[in-house]
Amino acid sequence: MKRKREEKEGMDIVWQTPANPPHPQDYIFQNGIRFVKPYYFEFIAHVKNRWAGKTIVDLFAEEFKGRPYEYYVSAVKCGRIQVDGEMVPVSYIVKSSQKISHFLHRHEPPVMACDVPILRKEPDVLTVCKPASVPVHPCGQYRKNTVVGILQAEHGLAPLFPVHRLDRLVSGLLILARNGSKADNFRQQIEAGLVRKQYIAKVVGEFPEDELIVDANVDYNAREGRSTAEVKDSAKGKTASTKFTRISSTGTQSVVLCEPITGRTHQIRVHLQYSGHPIANDMLYISEKIVDRSIKGSSADRSARTSDASLISNFDEKVLNECEENSNGDFSIDPMCTNCPNLAPKGYDGDEEGLWLHCIRYSGPGWMYECPYPDWAKFS
Repeated sequence: MKRKREEKEGMDIVWQTPANPPHPQDYIFQNGIRFVKPYYFEFIAHVKNRWAGKTIVDLFAEEFKGRPYEYYVSAVKCGRIQVDGEMVPVSYIVKSSQKISHFLHRHEPPVMACDVPILRKEPDVLTVCKPASVPVHPCGQYRKNTVVGILQAEHGLAPLFPVHRLDRLVSGLLILARNGSKADNFRQQIEAGLVRKQYIAKVVGEFPEDELIVDANVDYNAREGRSTAEVKDSAKGKTASTKFTRISSTGTQSVVLCEPITGRTHQIRVHLQYSGHPIANDMLYISEKIVDRSIKGSSADRSARTSDASLISNFDEKVLNECEENSNGDFSIDPMCTNCPNLAPKGYDGDEEGLWLHCIRYSGPGWMYECPYPDWAKFS
């Protein structure tokens, strides 16, 4: 479904919804980076009990801190923020369960400009080699710059149901079911403990020759965006176990086979740190310094917080009524947008590399899928 709004202000804006699939022309490639052309999108939420009683502007300013207060005032005035499909005054008090909509100019964070190689294509299953830096499915600020989005845009493959998850910076085998029943079948096997998962990692130091099993609880701290490993009998965290086997070593670095028995957030990464051999380029776990992401945030998170408030602080009725499309050659610039004229969200440094952690194999009753080793796993 396509929704047109703000035509009365002189702009012909097409609001995209999840029903609008990604297309190849949605992407811009520059200097080894895949960007998404900014687009208009409707975010919908229902008022939570703790939000009720706040003004519509205060609600957005307090709960969605990515944009300055003045932006939300302007967005309510011109109808980009609505309640139950209607424009409301900035003093409007929201009530529990009401539907709030935010129509905005969305700038997705860029990812590395890698293809998503298809490994096997079966009637019910698709396997691909996921590149690092690309999320698996729409989440946070990502929608089109995801494995699912790219496969739909470039290969027309939809619907797809990811069978398991890989962190954004992790590469390797990704299994996607092509229908809901096959996805359920995989899920039941995983929950029953019938699926074997294997990864490889390049770690610091000379890893022990003998097989090493790490049994340590994993406690994930969402505020810090990282996990810690606790002693097995600790009351903190969830029980977790990972088996490690050395494949090769130079004495200063080793390539290790990692077989997680459980599936906790950052389990392999934190268990390798716990063993004294963190992943060699994993700055989140190779350093003892903990970065509070609520203050610093990821690159993409920081982009919204560091927006220049001056872009919107001087908005008045004249600006709102004279919204005209200007083009920089790649996409239409929105004068209300706190990220334009950049392709990426402001503050996004784009300076990241994939983790040296790669999924190579998943197997279960009567099936096995594999992915080639990455170049970094080969010692010359």
